[in-house]
Amino acid sequence: MKLKISNKNKLSNKLITFLPILKSSFEEIDEIVKEVEQENPLIDVKYKRTIAFSEYVQNSSSEIIENRLTSKSSLYDELRMQILSSRIFPSQKSQRIALRILEDIDVDGYFSADEESIARELGVDVSEVQKVRMRFSLLEPAGVGAKDMKESFLFQLENVEVDDELFEFCVKLIEDFDSLEKYQNHKLFKKALNVISQFNITPALEYVDNEYIIPDIIVLNENGNLEIKINEDYYPDIQIKADIDNSFAKEKLKEAKSLIEALELRKSTLYKLALMIVELQYDFFLGGALKPMKLQDVADELGYALSTISRAISNKYILCNRGLIPIKSFFTKALDDNTSNAQIKDYIKYLIQHEDKERPLNDETLAKLTNEKFNIKIVRRTVTKYRKALDIPTSRQRKRDYKISIS
Repeated sequence: MKLKISNKNKLSNKLITFLPILKSSFEEIDEIVKEVEQENPLIDVKYKRTIAFSEYVQNSSSEIIENRLTSKSSLYDELRMQILSSRIFPSQKSQRIALRILEDIDVDGYFSADEESIARELGVDVSEVQKVRMRFSLLEPAGVGAKDMKESFLFQLENVEVDDELFEFCVKLIEDFDSLEKYQNHKLFKKALNVISQFNITPALEYVDNEYIIPDIIVLNENGNLEIKINEDYYPDIQIKADIDNSFAKEKLKEAKSLIEALELRKSTLYKLALMIVELQYDFFLGGALKPMKLQDVADELGYALSTISRAISNKYILCNRGLIPIKSFFTKALDDNTSNAQIKDYIKYLIQHEDKERPLNDETLAKLTNEKFNIKIVRRTVTKYRKALDIPTSRQRKRDYKISIS
């Protein structure tokens, strides 16, 4: 399957009002359409709600869906039980921190907050919150509690029985996921990819409730031939009634046509996005590993602004024979500046936590290491700003603190 897209069209002014449709879930679209319907006598809306997930999935994904339908406990209940009954969190303090972290585990199983705010709220050191969160790697489902896909894969790797050499190589691939091509000639490359391809992109996939999560895109696998379908069953069918020749009717007719155009734009944008995902991630849909994919590349190829594509993938899911997968999970890079800043802050914090206590890293060195890690150009003053935001002292002050703690 090859993708040839030369489309460079932008949203017209009359559709700007309906940009929320691109971002909205099906339930939110219904609310928008019903509101317009109440005020517009020229439209007649019909709704179709007859999707059977079993028609679209096979093998492991059908088992996953069956598990979701028969599971009586929620992800929250399951994790809470493990926190309170296992030896992973032996003290009341660690349990209190773990239960607070649990409040910020999202529907996909990822930790969606920050450890600093939790530490301030509970009156504990941030390192304690970090240590407790890392113990989530020992909970089921594997990968839950991670901040992002890479960390989730590392959590899941802890639950796989492989020899030390393969384990270390898998860690290297996961941490350097954006540059997999560098390792293609390594003797363990295929074995490591086989291990990683078994991991769930959505850690809490088996707990995702079908009643609330509806896929926008369905990828069918017919003997290795992938077919993309837009989930038409959940789009409202809007019919325009006979025209009435007056100024009020003309305005309502324009509004009705704009609404229909906005819905069609949503479908076409998601379909083109799905084409790009399937082309690049073809092996993944056949059971292989996920490949690096940048949101900016998709925006450039489709001819839309990055913010438009961000809206397009927000809270959207693809249903395939590997399960129900958030579209955002296919992208290894940040979706916006805030996410990117958070990643950089986390890495700076990680570097400082593992620095040589006799020779702490100064901001210039931190900037150099961060640039190498993310392939960006960040200057020393930006690192200084991030370090101060993290409430981390200068390298000179840290060196004095280390000496005091040792003595």
